[in-house]
Amino acid sequence: MTVTRIIDALEESPAAGAQACAAGRLGFLEWVFDAPGPVTAQMAREALAEPAAQAPKSAAARAFVGFLEEACASIGARPARRRRGQLVH
Repeated sequence: MTVTRIIDALEESPAAGAQACAAGRLGFLEWVFDAPGPVTAQMAREALAEPAAQAPKSAAARAFVGFLEEACASIGARPARRRRGQLVH
């Protein structure tokens, strides 16, 4: 599902507070799981560049955009290291 379609659906949500945050998180997870392969910070930046992400109105859509912004900062911020066959973060 595209960012625009997710935001359009979230703009219809009357949710506020924790419910809006949960709806935004679900939209973000839908975006992640719909991605064709691993999600990168560049993909999140491209999603934020979409016109629909520029001025979200509902609390749920703003939460979704916030998750995209966090993804830009956190995905790939610190490379994982391998030690003795285990992935260490």
